[in-house]
This record gives sequence, C-alpha cells and structure tokens, in this order.
Amino acid sequence: MINVIGLGYIGLPTALMMASHGIEVVGTDYNKELVDTLNAGHTTFQEDGLDELFIDAVRSGITFTTEYQRTDMYIISVPTPYDKFSKKVDACYVIAAIRQVMKVCLKGAIVVIESTVSPGTMDNSVRPVVEEYGYKIGVDLHLVHAPERIIPGNMVYELLHNNRTIGADLKEIGEKVKEYYASFCQGEIVVTDIRSAEMSKVVENTFRAVNIAFANELARICRHDNMDVYEIIRICNMHPRVNILQPGPGVGGHCISVDPWFLVGDYPRLAKVIDESMKTNDSQPEFVLNRIHEIMQENGIEDNRKVGLYGLTYKENVDDYRESPTLQMLELQERHLARPLKCYDPFLENHKIAENQYNDFDKFVTDLDMIVIMVKHDHIKQNWDKLRGKVVLDCFNICPFKNAYHI
Repeated sequence: MINVIGLGYIGLPTALMMASHGIEVVGTDYNKELVDTLNAGHTTFQEDGLDELFIDAVRSGITFTTEYQRTDMYIISVPTPYDKFSKKVDACYVIAAIRQVMKVCLKGAIVVIESTVSPGTMDNSVRPVVEEYGYKIGVDLHLVHAPERIIPGNMVYELLHNNRTIGADLKEIGEKVKEYYASFCQGEIVVTDIRSAEMSKVVENTFRAVNIAFANELARICRHDNMDVYEIIRICNMHPRVNILQPGPGVGGHCISVDPWFLVGDYPRLAKVIDESMKTNDSQPEFVLNRIHEIMQENGIEDNRKVGLYGLTYKENVDDYRESPTLQMLELQERHLARPLKCYDPFLENHKIAENQYNDFDKFVTDLDMIVIMVKHDHIKQNWDKLRGKVVLDCFNICPFKNAYHI
C-alpha cells in the first residue's frame, strides 16, 4: 500500500492515477475539510479529466484520511514555499511530513519526495532529520526524489505521457519505485542519483523562465521604438534553429515563477543570467500597468474604475491563481495606495480572491470602458462580440479586433 501525503494540485492527481491503475492507495492530508470533501465524493479543484479519474480511483478502493498510515511506501507531495528575500526554498512542510512518516513507517520503508526542492535539500535538510531519529538511511529508511513534471490544465494527460525522473541512493530502490510509476506512466522513466533528480527539475523550469524573459524583454524593446514584436518573432521563428516564445503579462504558478530563484539563492555569484531573467519576469506586471496608463491617457479615460482586468488565474483554463500576474499587479497597486482595478475570472466566479472582483461577466463588461486580457481563457475567445466598442489591451495577441492594443 502507498500512502500519498499531501492532496493538493500534484498529490491528488498522483494518488488517483495510481489507484485507478490497480495500486492500493491511501491519501493523507492535514486539512480535514479537504479530506471530508473528497470522502463526500467531490474533487477539490477544476481540472480536465480529474472528475473521471476520481470516480475510477474511488471504484478501485482509494481512501482519504488525515492520519498517516503504517506501510512501507510513501509519496510526499507537499508545498515547498520560498523566501522572497533570501530566494531559498523552505522545506519545512517536507520535513514535517518526514517526521510524521518516521513515527509510523515499517522498517525499510521507501519515502519518495515529489515536492520540488532546490539541489542539496535532500542532503542538507532531509537526511539530518532522518538521522536525528536514529534511522540508518539505506537500511531503516530509503529516500527517493521523483519530482513531478505536470502542468495544471493538462495534468491527467501529462501524468500518463510525460517522462519522469527518479533519484535514489541505491539503483535497486530506484528501480522498485520505477515499477510503481510504470503502472500508469507511458513516458520514459529515468533512474539516477538524488542530486541529479533535484537539479533536473529546477533546470527545466529555469530554462523556460529564461526564455520567457527574453520574449518579455524583446516586447519592451519593440514597444520603445514602436515595432511589432509579434511580427518580428513570427519571422525569426521561421529560422530552423530559432524558437522564441510569446511575451505576456508576467509569469505565475508555483514552478516557473519560483524554482529558478532556488538557483539564485544557492548560487548568487554564479546565476547572473537567471537572476536578471527573473527580475525581468517579476517586473512584467508593472510594465503592463504602465501600458494601461498610457492607453488610458490616449483614449481620455481618466477614472480607473472604468478599467478592468480579465483573468485572475496564473494560466488559461484552470482555477489555480498561485503567483498570478494579475494578483501581482493588484498588489503593486495596493503598495502605491491606488484603487485596485476591477477584475473577473470565469474559473473563479464562486471564489472571491480580490477586491472589486465580479462574478458576472456581462456586468463586468457593461461597467467598463477598457478591458485588459490578462489570461487567455477559452471563455474570452468565445465572447469577443461582447467586447466590441471597448478599448482592449490584449497581452497575448489573440484578440481579433484590428484596433486592439498590445503590450
């Protein structure tokens, strides 16, 4: 039996996927309300295919509880926040979970850490805690790191098809863990050492963050001299060895906007390009806010109560708003004592997370003269007609109106 610890955006889909493929699974989370919701037959967030997967897992016998189980296999998938000042990862939730596991686990248990951690976290933070309890690593308990690589909005598909990395001290332990993941994973599963597994996940997200920063910086350069950044990117991408990403209003989520800072925090004198790239991405919401002000002046809009932000989530077609660029922009306004802009998100109509948030799209549009597309939900693509006659700032170059503004 596998005890999956942490039933959030990563832990829950992983637990459901394993259970639906014939593995006995008990899901554990300290949040009683969350556990009660799952036991009542409801998922806790919106995700394509998740409800169907949940039904399959329940039929296969998965159970949910707040208690840690006595078994020989654990998967820990808890948050790993980072300190915004030191830029270092805080492994407190991982360590807390490890401590609880050691109170109940069988001798020789395997503990798989799926949570994203900075390189060296297992050696510097996790191993000392295990040894503090008198456990001999490799005998009494085996540590494994298997970072997740899935993205909200496509989780179920990516759980099935993405490649995976498993880091273990002993190859035979890594191969044993691989068998569990191979029960559902159709991608390649690589077994390596723990340090390489830690580094690979952070490097993947850092690579993407740096490339996004290049696109965002290019947008600023083109805006400065009134050039069409989208046309320039389109032409450049015709080259067989060039693949420039599209600029946007910022970077959100709990991976690309966070993980690269781990390297900056751990290697401040070496991670120069990464540091500057993250600063570019982090300042992109401010760049968009300045662009809003320019467009308001150009169109004679003097009252910011007539300006609204469409989209509060960090990416399209999900209800996950962690580190969302829109929330970053609203926080920036608050720091400058400005009245927060009105906002709306179709995925958060029943979940208020911001001041001046609407739960009705039609009323949101009616009350405004200018709308800023901060998230490219499919919903907005199906409702362009309702925006006719409005000033539109399109942060993604998706609006069909010829007079739409761009970043």
